[in-house]
Parts: sequence; structure tokens; C-alpha cells
Amino acid sequence: MHKIMTIEEAVNLIHDGDIICLNSFVGIENPVALHEGIYAKYKSTGSPKNLTLVSSAGFGIWEEDRAAEGYIRDGAVSKLICGHFGAMPSTKKLLMEDRFEAYNLPLGCISHAIRSQAAGLPGALSKVGLDIFVDPRVKGPGVNSLSTDKNLVKLVNLDGEEFLYYQLPKLNVALIKGTVADKKGNIAFDDQFMSGDALSVCQAVKANHGTVIVQVDRLVATPSRPRNTIIPGSLVDAIVVVEREDYPVSFRALTGGFEIPYSEWKGWKSMIDDISTVHVKVNPAFKVIGKRAAKELKEDDLVNIGIGIPEQVADYARKSGILEKITLTVESGGIGGLPVSGKVFGAMIGAASVYDMANQFDLYDNGTLDICFMGGFEVDQFGNVNSHQMPGNFSGIGGFANITAKTPNVVFCLTFNTKGLNVDRSNNTVTILENGTVPKFVPNVSAISFNGQRAIKNGQRVLYVTERCIFELGENGLKLVEVYPGVDPQKDILDLLPFPVEYPAKISKRK
Repeated sequence: MHKIMTIEEAVNLIHDGDIICLNSFVGIENPVALHEGIYAKYKSTGSPKNLTLVSSAGFGIWEEDRAAEGYIRDGAVSKLICGHFGAMPSTKKLLMEDRFEAYNLPLGCISHAIRSQAAGLPGALSKVGLDIFVDPRVKGPGVNSLSTDKNLVKLVNLDGEEFLYYQLPKLNVALIKGTVADKKGNIAFDDQFMSGDALSVCQAVKANHGTVIVQVDRLVATPSRPRNTIIPGSLVDAIVVVEREDYPVSFRALTGGFEIPYSEWKGWKSMIDDISTVHVKVNPAFKVIGKRAAKELKEDDLVNIGIGIPEQVADYARKSGILEKITLTVESGGIGGLPVSGKVFGAMIGAASVYDMANQFDLYDNGTLDICFMGGFEVDQFGNVNSHQMPGNFSGIGGFANITAKTPNVVFCLTFNTKGLNVDRSNNTVTILENGTVPKFVPNVSAISFNGQRAIKNGQRVLYVTERCIFELGENGLKLVEVYPGVDPQKDILDLLPFPVEYPAKISKRK
């Protein structure tokens, strides 16, 4: 039976050594007050300590001194298992300093492993992750030298096929953020941007005889409609009421509380971007890439567009008119609207549906997407891509591995080099005014997020769209298949590559 509790009372239900599962997504829907209650108790008593935190998609709010950052930094956490660390600026630094065990698994694989625990199963089988960094034969999921747990990801053979087996420690505390609780303890998510895997997290914790703690904005007397209840009260142990912090009126467009027609998407996105993103002048090279990559879209495509340079694809899809004829998706569960970025990444404007995150990754893992557009730090001669780890920068793999594992058409959007790249585009001609000092195309990537040879075996079409040319993945590695007007193939491309590529005598020059 659930009880209404203060933050202090709820935090007292958490004990040393507990394994806590968080339901937030990167920087949204985080039970911040509960995190800060844990930190307050830890500072005053030294407990709870030796905690393990598990999250499919991360649980920061982009601030170094809020949410879980404080008690992680001060030593309450001994192990962290996460798909993405981007919204946790302090934690990202600490995990590279060997302050605690840290593991990075594909977001969707964590989501499915949580759902497996909800079903009373020890783990989840997946082909996602084979031959990339998380595969024990390549590196494994450990982020630092302390991270030697061999049980999280295992290579298994079933009926002659290889799989990775993802097995999380038994979750025994759930921390959830909802909107309202009714008198029976039923939790609805009406004003949330998504529900993530809230139900699976609670079911998994109850299967392990654990404790479910939910932070809500308010209590209501009248129960929500049964279909709107995400978590039934029978699964809830403690409810903490914390009045929601004010957020901009424009963010209400992300809750699905009112219809937003396609004609209004651009206006709402501009208002949201003004608040949630850091505004920098878009490099002209990014626009060249986005415009060309968008030409790969076809009517009725089911699509995922990544953050960073790929976001330009949506902009040019709108300008060309095809955006209205395709269906966009976002990892948190949204489908049929326009994803937003920055601090509210994971939310959608005008979504047709927002369902459980594990179901979204079913769709990605089974190859139902038609095309995806992803970024990347490095590409090598074999078509491998590193998108999750660079010196001094570790954000994690997120949903990247799941999205690219079986999607028939994978389009990587990245500049040819970076740090000082200066490009001019006028009259459909590209001029490389100055090359960057850091190459993006390298002999061997420093970490494998995407394996080119596995993509060839899968029959996927893979393109690498840059501001000057396009490479396609072939049996023997990269092929130069398109050079933009104004670009000198020898001087601007081939002379700068550290490896040979197939270069047809006649090559397409698209305007």
C-alpha cells in the first residue's frame, strides 16, 4: 500500500548497497528533489552509500551541482550503468578519473534488460552491440580501469547464431518522476514529455521485492482514465509531492496537451530552441551536409535523425516539403512529430504517439526504420564509425548502436575535418577556403560505435555525407561516389585521406 511521504521519509527507504533504477531520459523527467534528498542525507549521515545507479538514457539536468551530481561526486556511488552521460557534466569528468566503476551499454539494450527483469528473466538477448566496443571480444562496456564486471555483457551462441546477453544487477529501488497521483496511488504522466520505461522499471523492482518511490507534481481526487495511468498504485510504495518548477509556456507544446498542426511546428520549435539550446552560428559546412543528406529521404519513410549536424536534415526536409510526408521518431518513445534538442532532447512537438521506450527500441532493433541520419567523431578505411568517445569527451553510445544496427539505409553526417574548417557555398558550388586541423577520416577509429563489415553482412546501404563529397561503404571499404561542384577530388579529398579509397573514373557531381 502506497504512502504519501516527505522527501526525507522517502529517502530513508534507500539503504547502503541498493541498486537504484532511474527512469529519466538524458536531461528530462528527472526526479530532482529525490536526488537532492539523497544528497542531503548522505552529507549529514554518510548514508546511503555504495549505491549502484542504473539508467537507460542518463539522469542529469545539464548542471554540475544539481540532481545526482553532488552525491556521485562526494562518493555515495560505487557503480554506474548508463546509456548516455551527456546531461551529467560533473559525472562525465569523474568517470574518466577512475572515481567509481562506470559502464556504457547501448540505451535500448539497457531498456530491454530492465523489461526482462520485469518479466522475471535475468537478462535480454540482442544482436545489437556485436562487433562494436561493447562486445567482450572488442573491448567490453567498462569505461575506466575500475570497470571489470564481466557479467553485464556476454557473448552467447544460440542455434548457431551469435548474440550478446545483457544482464543487469537486480534492481531494488525505483526513482520515478510522474505528474499526478490519485487517491489510490495511480500515477499519470499527463504533463510529462515522455514516460520512458516507468512501468517496466517498477515491475522489475517489485519482481525483486524492492521499493518504488515516485515524485509527482500534485495529488488529485479524481482518478485518471485507466488508459492514462502508467503506473498502477499497487506497484507504488512511496509518493512524494513536489510542486513542479516553473517552465516556459512553450514547453507545454511538448506534453501533447493540445494539438499542434504541421504548419505550426517551425514556430514552436523556434520558441523552444530559444530557451533550451546554446545558440551558435551554424557552420556553412553543416548546411551543405544537411541539404545533401536530406535528398536521401523518400515519401513515407520512417526516420530517426540524430543530434548535432544531422539536425540540419530536418530543416532542409521542411524547406523541400518532404518533412510533412515522412514520419520522424525519437528514442524516448515519440513518433510522428518533430523532435527537439538541447536541454529537452527526447521530447517532440506534435507527436502522434508517445509509447514505452522499450517498444521504440523494438522498432529500431527489428529494422522497421527506413533510414537514419547519425553524426560521428571518426570514420576509418573499413567504414567503422566512432560516435561516443574522444579524448576528454565521453558522452556514451546512447541509442546510436540500436538505431544503426539494422536500419536499411544509414547516413552519417560529418565534416571531412574539423577545428578551423572554412567552407563557402554559393551558386551551387562548394569552395574549401581552409581545412580543419583535426581529421575525421583516420586509418583506425579509436573506439567502434558502428562496424562497417557487419553492416555489409546485413546488406545495409551506408553513406558518409560530408561538406565536399560522399563516400559509400563497399565490400572493400570506403568508395568515393560523389564530389560536389567546385571541389577538386585530388587536392581536396584524396590527398588528405590517410588511406586509399575506391575512386571510379566517372563520378557523380550532384548540384
